[in-house]
Amino acid sequence: MKLLKIKFKAVDSGYEEVMHGHLSHAELVKFLAHGKAKAAAKKYPKAVIIAADTIVSFQGKAIGKPKNKHEAVLMLKSFGQKTQDVVTGAVVMDAVNKKTFTTVVKTKIYFKKLSNRQISGYIKSGEAYDKAGGYGPLGKGLNLIKKLEGDYTTAIGLPMEFVLNSLLKLGVKI
Repeated sequence: MKLLKIKFKAVDSGYEEVMHGHLSHAELVKFLAHGKAKAAAKKYPKAVIIAADTIVSFQGKAIGKPKNKHEAVLMLKSFGQKTQDVVTGAVVMDAVNKKTFTTVVKTKIYFKKLSNRQISGYIKSGEAYDKAGGYGPLGKGLNLIKKLEGDYTTAIGLPMEFVLNSLLKLGVKI
């Protein structure tokens, strides 16, 4: 958003995320993104809200953020030389008229073979704890990834093509 010179404010919506196991991964991120958008709209009733939620879909399981170092190590070890989907749900909502655009986008990530030293070094960087799957392809996490198929901005948590098109539809000048 900074690169596009769009005035914005990043805030925590206060929405309590709950992992609903009965939902598909796509339905889950869409549900959570909507929850965040609605919560933010209550705090900022005259704003255009952009909200998103991202999970890693790996071997049929939705992987969120690691709770501790041990969990982060286990996640990263399990990903070595395997693929997973980063699934991001995004919502752009005009809080005034409640006009809302929603999407779910998937990006496939191919992991490198990771040594214990690489995993330990990455975890020491501190990046592992605030990202689904314990990594992100922005910063040092890029060193863990062999290849990415799909939209890079989706993999970092906000599908910008969707966001920009939605903002234009709402009449936001870009």
